[in-house]
Formats: sequence, structure tokens, C-alpha cells
Amino acid sequence: MKQKVTLNLELKGADCASCAIGLERAVQDVPGVSSVAVNPVAETISVEYDDARANPGMFADRILKTYGFGAKVAGEEQAGHDHDQILREEEVKRLRGKVTVGVALSAPLVLLAFVAILPMNITNYVLFLLATPVQFYVGGQFFSSFARGLKHRNANMDTLVAVGTGAAYLYSTLVTFAPQLFGGVEAQTYFDVGAVVITLVLLGKFFEARAKSSANEAIRKLLELGAKTARVIRDGREEDIPVEQVQVGEVILVRPGEKIPVDGEVIEGNSTVDQSLVTGESIPVEKSPGETVIGATINQSGTFKFKATKVGKDTVLAQIVRLVSEAQSSKAPIQRLVDQVTGYFTPLVIMLAIATFTIWYIFGPTPALSFALINMVAVLVIACPCAMGLATPTSIMVGTGKGAENGILIKDAQSLEQAEKVTAIVFDKTGTLTEGKPVVTDLRGDESEVLKLAYSLEKSSEHSLAEAIINQARESKLTASPVQDFQAVSGRGVRGKIDGKLVLLGNRAMMDENGIDLKEFGQQMEQLQSEGKTVMALAAEKEVVGLIAVSDRPKASALEAVAELKKMGLQVWMITGDNPNTAQAIARQVGIDQVIANVLPQDKEKKIRELQAQKKIVAMVGDGINDAPALAAADLGIAMGTGTDVAIEAAGITLMNTDLRSVVTAIKLSKATMRNIKQNLGWAFGYNVALIPVAAGVLFPFFGLLLNPILAGAAMAFSSVSVVLNALRLRGFRPRRLAAS
Repeated sequence: MKQKVTLNLELKGADCASCAIGLERAVQDVPGVSSVAVNPVAETISVEYDDARANPGMFADRILKTYGFGAKVAGEEQAGHDHDQILREEEVKRLRGKVTVGVALSAPLVLLAFVAILPMNITNYVLFLLATPVQFYVGGQFFSSFARGLKHRNANMDTLVAVGTGAAYLYSTLVTFAPQLFGGVEAQTYFDVGAVVITLVLLGKFFEARAKSSANEAIRKLLELGAKTARVIRDGREEDIPVEQVQVGEVILVRPGEKIPVDGEVIEGNSTVDQSLVTGESIPVEKSPGETVIGATINQSGTFKFKATKVGKDTVLAQIVRLVSEAQSSKAPIQRLVDQVTGYFTPLVIMLAIATFTIWYIFGPTPALSFALINMVAVLVIACPCAMGLATPTSIMVGTGKGAENGILIKDAQSLEQAEKVTAIVFDKTGTLTEGKPVVTDLRGDESEVLKLAYSLEKSSEHSLAEAIINQARESKLTASPVQDFQAVSGRGVRGKIDGKLVLLGNRAMMDENGIDLKEFGQQMEQLQSEGKTVMALAAEKEVVGLIAVSDRPKASALEAVAELKKMGLQVWMITGDNPNTAQAIARQVGIDQVIANVLPQDKEKKIRELQAQKKIVAMVGDGINDAPALAAADLGIAMGTGTDVAIEAAGITLMNTDLRSVVTAIKLSKATMRNIKQNLGWAFGYNVALIPVAAGVLFPFFGLLLNPILAGAAMAFSSVSVVLNALRLRGFRPRRLAAS
């Protein structure tokens, strides 16, 4: 049976940020692959494929044969242990060692090249001895990558560095050991150029590697949240064990100040729990028997016991780590333009370098060969597309990680980018704008009889309003009567037979459809609805016997969140199955002017598409199963983390808390991230467009200026590092805290 599978692979030795497009094309050619995304910052590749036609070994083999990179399946991280971070630290250490050697040999090499300490013929031999280790040990990775690329007809950033510095080294070696080839003319060597360029490029990679390590700080912080041990109760005794050994169903004891080791359900005791590190909510949450607790959160006040329900990779924390990791490996739509440009960039630069050499050699001043060589090397070095390869994924990594810190899980880079473009945002009412815990506020008619009949019907219902009626009836110590032929009518109400009589409980539409006249209760219903209450009529044998009014309070954060969204220029809508009067009353309380009322659950998606037809970029915020189609249809779906798994799966962004101000934070984070990406791309593209002609020598005829390859190497290294450092500025993103409600 065919099944689509998504696999994340870790790349080993993938030190070329501009190789992403080539790697993607290589893996895309494997039969059964539907999509591929490479993250050169995290050094991972995500592959979606048909597991009946392909397997991880095929991808690893293709990557190895095409680029020479090792690849292995990304493993499950354990709390407190980040294997990727260990590898990154080893890479930083390796680069530091090579840069140290490069600097130690390049310094005397430059000194000898510019100060006549020794005779020229002896100087050249000494320069050769100093430059050779730099060329082939310090810069060995560039030449091995160039050789692999040549074998598989792939050109990348390493190709440019290898060809440029290799040409300078080869030319200088010929001048040193075969000066007769130059007709007796005392030619100049450029050992210093090749050695210093390699050292500078590697120095840039060293700073880049350190900065990239910081870019993935969010994952590291999340992994550090987890508890190391758990105090389980086995055979009546308390026993401390590693958290990895906890089994589902085991009873765990948690004391004040301790971390909750895994997800579970409280079975004994009461306490308050600080969930801010996972959900972003600063106010501690009260926990009592029957309440759920989340692993990695902190118990504050009391001692309690809970039963483990999710352990290992199934816990909320593990799922958050997985979602953040997948989001960081995904590719934003804006990256497509970068990929297209980068795919043609390196071959174009090589052609420009050849043209530069040819023009200078034919038309340049004496010594023409030297001018031609130096300018060709400058073009090759300055044009490295590393900055372009790093511009988008680095910002995406930091942005999605920052979202996780604020209790906002971003499914993929596309959702992060889309949030910036939203022009209209639609909120579901019940459970999203409101608390989702309605209570009975008014009874009309024989209160005891009305409540008892309603209780009997609603005992079989799963609607949120049913819970309010059931709770009220139980508080009044009423007993439900048996119900036959129970039926829930979507968007209308419920019906069934009690003591042989047909009883209906529902809205005005249900009464009208069944030919029931509300009579004197009609005016009362309108009055209660004008107060923002949901009103249900109770009818027995075609006669209305009373009304039940239920109210669901708006969330404390709703008014401020809506005001902030309006301030950002967004249209804010509310969608609900309630009648217009009730809907408008709730909307007024939260500051929403545009309301879509009387919408059946199955029609929410249709209403979203109607708004899209008006050229609006629509975000939908919801939490229920009936919101899932609308969340999927919207340009951006935002699910409340307290909602259903179906709604969360359909959404592009999940809020791990109930604070609607997180919607504002998510959109602001998207805008900040996209602004950062555009800055990076502007710098990377502008840098190359401006400096490649300078490196080719266009300023020489007018000002006598040439770009020394050493300066070109320094500029190229600075370009890549500056892009990463600019992306890291997103770590300072702080959502403006709105006034407390």
C-alpha cells in the first residue's frame, strides 16, 4: 500500500550553503520522491516520498555519490542532549584549528611578499613552502568539494574558491619552478593571494558556524526544559528513575518546585503549575484530580500524584520539538526565487571570470597576464553565493524558534511567510473568542420542569451548550428522564421522546421548521438575545413550554487582541452559528464590527472562500472539529492549542495557550521575520551586483582602481557572516505586552 512519508536526514560535511538547490535536484530524481527541502543552516534535508518506491538508504546513497556528503536519519533527541549541537561544536573546533594554521602561515607569507628580506629566487621558494600547507590542508575542503563537483558536473561556492585560489597558486608555482616559460620576464608570484583568501574564507566559515549554532538555540532550549528523573510509585514505594524509563499508566509523585517529568492526568492532590515555558502563559494554572499536566512544566504549590498518559516522543514537549524542527527544515515560498538565481549563478560567474581573464589578457596593460589572473581571481572569490543561500533559512530558523518560545508553534515556513500577507482575520466565537464554558443564566416558564426536560435531552448531546445545562441540573439535584429516539440536528438543536411525548430543544430556526409558534416567549427570546445570550426554546408536543438562556463570556484577552489587530490595518470578523442578535452582542463586547451569523458548521468553509473571492488574504482562528475545514480552506489557519487534534493538524499555526494576544504576536513575528529575510536578500543580491563589476575591473579605466583578491575574500566572508548576524537580531523580538485585562 502506497503511503507518503516525511523523513529528515542530517547532512555530514555539508559546508556549502549554496549547494541546497543541487542537493534538492539530486534527491528529487530518486523515484517516489514528491518534495525535497534542504536547510543549509541546520544541515538537514527533509524528503517526502512514497515508502513503497523509496527508502532512506537510497537518499543517503544519492547524496553521497552526488556531493560526497554523508547523510543519516535524524534521531529522536533526548531531553538535555542535543546531538546536532555536539556536531556543530566539533565543526567550530575544527575550523578554529584550520584558521589558526592559516593565520600562522599567511602572516609571514604576506610579509615576505611585500618586504624584500631575501633574494627574489629564494623568497619564491620560501613562499611556496608556506603557501602549500595553506592551499591543501587549510583549504583542502574547497578542493575536495571542487573535485566531487567536477565528477558530477556540479558547480558551487567551493568551485569558485578552488578555481580562483588554485589558479593563483598554479601560476605562482610555475613562476617559481619554471620561470623560463615566461620568456625571461621576471613575473610576480601570488602565493599570498591564494593563502590569505583561503584563510579569510575559512575565517568567515568559522564565524558563520558559531552564529549558526546560535540560530538553532530554540531547539536547544526546548530540549533543556525536560526533567531528568521521575519519582514513580511502584509496589507502594517511591522510586527515582530516569525519565526515559517511565511507562504509560505509572503513578508519579511531584512535590513543590519540581518539574513534571511526562504528560499525565492528576489523580490525587491539588496544586498550581507554571506552564509558561511550554505555553507562553505567565499565570500559573490550577490543577486538581481529572486535570491534565504537561511534561517539563513546574509544580509550584502543592504535592500531587498523576498517572502518566504520554511518554517519550508522544509528550507535548517532544511534539513541540518535532514541529519546530520540521518548520525550520521547511522552505518558504520566497526561497524559490533565491533557488532559481543560485542555480544559474555559479556557472554565470565562471563565465564572467573567463571573460574577465580574456579581456584583460588581450586588452590589459603590461604585465597583461598578471592583471588578467588577479582580476579573474577577484571575480571568482567576490561572487560566492553563500550569503544568498543563508539569507532565508537562517531567518526562518530563528523566527520559528522565537515563536516556540512564545507558545506559538509554526507548522512550516510557508505559514510563517503567509501570516505577513493576511488582510482579514476571522475568529470562531465559541471556545475561541469566548471561554467555551457557557453557564445557564436565565430560565423562563416552569423553571424546574424546563430544566429537567432540557437535562434529559442534553445528557446524550456533546454540544458545548449541553454541558452548561447538565451542570446546572446537577447543581439543582435533578434526575434525568429516559429519552427515546434522541437526535441532534446540526446547527438547530436536539430532539427526542420523553414519556411518549416529542420534546424539542433548539433555536428559533428549529421551532420554525417544525411549525411551532413561540407566542409570548418570542419577545422574551429577543430580549435575552440582545443581551448576548444564546437562547433555546423548549417545546413539547408542538407547544413551547419555556426558554433556557446560556451565556459564554468573552476571553479577557479578546478585546485587546482585536483592537491591536485593527490597529495593524486588518479586517476582523467573527463567525458563529448563533443568531444575529446574540452574535452582535458578543461582537460588541470584543470590539468586532463585522459578523457572520447563523452559519452551520459545514458552511464555515464556504464563508471563508467567499471572503477570499473578495481578494482578501484570510486567516481563520478556531479550535473545534467543525472548524477544521475552514482552517484548511483559509490562507492561514490558526488553531488554539486547547482545541482538537484535527483542528491543530489542519492549521498552519498553533497557539499553545488560550491568550488571543498570541494571534497578534504571531502576525508581528511573521512581519519581523519577512522583513529580516528581505534585508538579507537585499544585502546578498546587492552585494554581488555591485561588487562583481568592481572585481572585474570596470573602475580601472576611470579611476585606476582594482579590487585586490585578498580584499575580495574578506568582503565575501563578511557578506555571509553579516547575513547570519542580521538574522540573529530576531532573537531580540519581543511582543509588545498589551495592558492586563
